[in-house]
Amino acid sequence: MEEALSDVKVLDLTHYIAGPYCTRVLADYGAEVIKVEKPGCGDATRRMGPFLGDEVHPEKSGFFLHLNTNKKGITLNLKTKSGVAIFKELLKRTDILVESFAPRVMPSLGLDYETLSKLNPKLVMTSISNFGQTGPYRDYKATEITLFAMGPHMYGEGSPGREPLKYPGHKSQYLAGSHAATATLGAFFSSSINGEGQQVDVSVIESLSAPPEGAGTLMSTAFTGLDQQRIGHRREGFYPWGVYPVKDGFILIYGIVPAFWPRILKWMGREDLLQDERFNTPFAKIMHHADFDAILLPWLLERTRTEAVETAQAQRIPVTPVYTIDEVVKDPQYNARNIFQEVAHPVMGKVLCPGLPFSMPEAPKKPQRAAPLLGEHNREIYGRLGYRDGDLVKLRERGII
Repeated sequence: MEEALSDVKVLDLTHYIAGPYCTRVLADYGAEVIKVEKPGCGDATRRMGPFLGDEVHPEKSGFFLHLNTNKKGITLNLKTKSGVAIFKELLKRTDILVESFAPRVMPSLGLDYETLSKLNPKLVMTSISNFGQTGPYRDYKATEITLFAMGPHMYGEGSPGREPLKYPGHKSQYLAGSHAATATLGAFFSSSINGEGQQVDVSVIESLSAPPEGAGTLMSTAFTGLDQQRIGHRREGFYPWGVYPVKDGFILIYGIVPAFWPRILKWMGREDLLQDERFNTPFAKIMHHADFDAILLPWLLERTRTEAVETAQAQRIPVTPVYTIDEVVKDPQYNARNIFQEVAHPVMGKVLCPGLPFSMPEAPKKPQRAAPLLGEHNREIYGRLGYRDGDLVKLRERGII
């Protein structure tokens, strides 16, 4: 049975995270994604850890494996006239081109959308950059923390009286990649219907200001006139709320709803506190937050995580364990839905990778294919253009592939 995008051809000129994640989504849906890398060194994420066995190796990067699963890979030097000519031949057979260079790069190579659309009028070209293809910041470089500082989230993150904090990881990149994949598919379906392609302009920083999260923050400020306040893991007067330690780990307690308060005290065996003047009005609870912590924390530290969670759920209190990564991988819910799959890699062997977070009954999940080795599919892809083995040897010697 075919996958949703089995007939779609994608050329992938992306690097780092946002662009490769966009094309990984397309590949997960079944599109043939051909990742184009620089001869010799390839995508910079090949040099980003973690590395299997702590061995720095271009074919052992966990980041590269995760972002490029299900793709095919070729090498091509776009800074040569022959490389550009070959790329244009590939483009004629392509439905979607995704690139994540700085806005000046593609025009400097003679590969701007206006030029490419003349070769392939139905082409959808998605361009992902830090600040978009236009505007006064379009040529600025940026890092994850730069983008967060200029977005709507960072000012409100962290503890009161302390400096703002960014979210962990690379959230802006993955958000941009997700938005790019969605917009790309919309443009592709439009092209399929009316025969006209278009350039999709994706800004990483704007992805932080868009739904699901950024828009809510901006709307809240617009409606109230109040800027964000840093509250960290503590909201005075609402407790227990946040992550708390237990004997063998941590739990998350969501006790912010007033109706949960009597249930929490019953859970603790401290229903006498319902009448305690320190906690029986909203204002009193604000003034005596630390007093409640002094009661709750010793009680929690006498209990295991399993005991705390199971007894809380029996009282209909939203309490969950805080998992380690190993526990995530072994969780029966994830495994019942086959979210983690072993991928056979020619260098790393069998590696456990996250699978697809959705199910499509008419297009069942297929085994995932490992990220390509550098230039692994040169022979297959260039063979479609008529290049023979001898031709590829010459192109390699000239530094073109």
